[in-house]
Amino acid sequence: MTDPTDAELLAAHVAGDAEAFSVLVRRHSDRLWAVALRTLGDREEAADALQEALISAFRRADSFRGDAAVTTWLHRIVVNACLDRVRRRKARPTVAMPEDAPTWAERTDRLGQVDTALAVREALETLPDEQHAALVLVDMQGYSVADAAQILQIPEGTVKSRCSRGRARLLPLLQAIRNPDAGPGVGTEADRESRGGQS
Repeated sequence: MTDPTDAELLAAHVAGDAEAFSVLVRRHSDRLWAVALRTLGDREEAADALQEALISAFRRADSFRGDAAVTTWLHRIVVNACLDRVRRRKARPTVAMPEDAPTWAERTDRLGQVDTALAVREALETLPDEQHAALVLVDMQGYSVADAAQILQIPEGTVKSRCSRGRARLLPLLQAIRNPDAGPGVGTEADRESRGGQS
């Protein structure tokens, strides 16, 4: 007996098999979790987003048309759930910093051993959501441009463009992490060009 394919498991779930969806999720949970965690940078938020996505997939399984792999469909739902959370986080009102508060570079310099992962997460959140998602899939999770294009439902050229623009925007911020005295916003020519438009 060979193991059922992802499509067979999803079809069995739609037909009423009580175990099929659980088997499907166990098969792909590690990569789905990694995408959620890399996109959100927070374990609690990633767990909540993944749970929301899987509940959505469970309920909407009959809408799967088979025009992409089941894993691509699952990843798309997880990415969308994560980006919804990123958008909500950006929309939350922020408290203005006091005028005498240390600058970003001063805080980084003072701490010295600032948590790089947190800094990268903050840098990623400065990107437009579309660039954020493309960079997480291609640069952080190692998906091919073709796979990322299927997950995001966009042309491959658009994935490449979003990654390129995202990298250009991130470069000065990531350089500032390594060299806090320079501070963010000391942009390269690529960064200045990237501000001219978004894909």
